Amino acid sequence: MSTDEISLELKNVSVSYGKVPVLHDISLRVKKGQVVTVIGANGAGKSTLMKTVCGLLKPTRGSVRLFGQEINGLDPDQIVPRGISLVPEGRRLFGAMTVRENLEMGAYCRRDADAVTRDFERVLAFFPDLKAKLSVEAGSLSGGQQQMVAVARALMSAPRVMLLDEPTIGLAPAIVQVIAHVISEIRDSGVDVLLVEQNAEIALDVADYGYVLEQGRIVLEAPARDLASNVEVQRAYLGI
Repeated sequence: MSTDEISLELKNVSVSYGKVPVLHDISLRVKKGQVVTVIGANGAGKSTLMKTVCGLLKPTRGSVRLFGQEINGLDPDQIVPRGISLVPEGRRLFGAMTVRENLEMGAYCRRDADAVTRDFERVLAFFPDLKAKLSVEAGSLSGGQQQMVAVARALMSAPRVMLLDEPTIGLAPAIVQVIAHVISEIRDSGVDVLLVEQNAEIALDVADYGYVLEQGRIVLEAPARDLASNVEVQRAYLGI
């Protein structure tokens, strides 16, 4: 496969917290034009994987490449301008700041003011419910609205790859469907997506390709539709 087709690649990545190993020899790829999901139980290492990609954790071995360029060892403020944004688990909004201010913070590293203005309107088209909330403190919003702000803020950095860490956790089913639809729209707009989720049903429905992570190891990978029909995956993650 040509490296031009790959947005994000992890090759033989291992990560430890101190002397405790958490990720073991992880290899995965996000191809251009894809939503790729990593599913697994709580504690499988999904959030550790995301923190490693965006530079919050450093691998003990292995390679992390973004569009063919090594980013392993770079700090987050060096990685974000290269085209990665993270929607963290738990949203992590600036609760005392308004929705508008949170979105503006997403563009903190950009200097293209006209494009930032256009992107501001674009993210509100993804989440029209936020238009009436721009002057409201983000911390006062419902959980679903806060998740919309978190995704919109990440889009404001003009990413080429978006990392979504448990975006549907704790949300009402109707809001989960909204988030799933927006993930597909984000991919279709030209932003590739790495999604980690405990909600395997939603993840496999929206994704093009998937990996199963258990105890820090990739134990299975396949096109998402094939994982959804896999008997072991159905039994372990889909409640079938």
